[in-house]
Amino acid sequence: MKRVQQGFTLIELMIVVAIIGILAAVALPQYQDYTKKAKVSNAITAIETYKVAVALCIQETGNVNNCDEKENGVPDAANFKATNEVSAVDVTNGVIKLTFKDDAIGTNFNGKAVTYTPVPQGDTIGWNISTDVAGEAAVVASLTKNSVPLPAAGDDAPADTPPADTPPAAP
Repeated sequence: MKRVQQGFTLIELMIVVAIIGILAAVALPQYQDYTKKAKVSNAITAIETYKVAVALCIQETGNVNNCDEKENGVPDAANFKATNEVSAVDVTNGVIKLTFKDDAIGTNFNGKAVTYTPVPQGDTIGWNISTDVAGEAAVVASLTKNSVPLPAAGDDAPADTPPADTPPAAP
């Protein structure tokens, strides 16, 4: 009488364990990057109020130097309620500096900052985004992906901004 096999052989179990190990080795770093990006995105959202206030201030006063905290509608940074990721915000001459909390995202973020510098572009305001976070290439890339270059020294406006007396292009 022939005996029917019951269960799995050792080689089949080893193959399954190897596949799970390979998947975990690939998925875990990707998941860690994803969670860091999500936390950084949350931090950026926390300062949206300041970005809108500075943009309005620049539009209304015509000068970034008039856009300090507690002036021309820019909220007082002392009243900023710290979030899980952001410990402080500072606004000086329209430049917004977000400081990360220690151990909130990862050790590479402890005390590091993201700086938003307004770049007037005709009727809109762009933001030059810089950071001193190092060692987190994927996160830094997601932070700065919408960054606008600063105008060259001596330039009043970015190269793609038409002179003030140029009529707008027809749609």
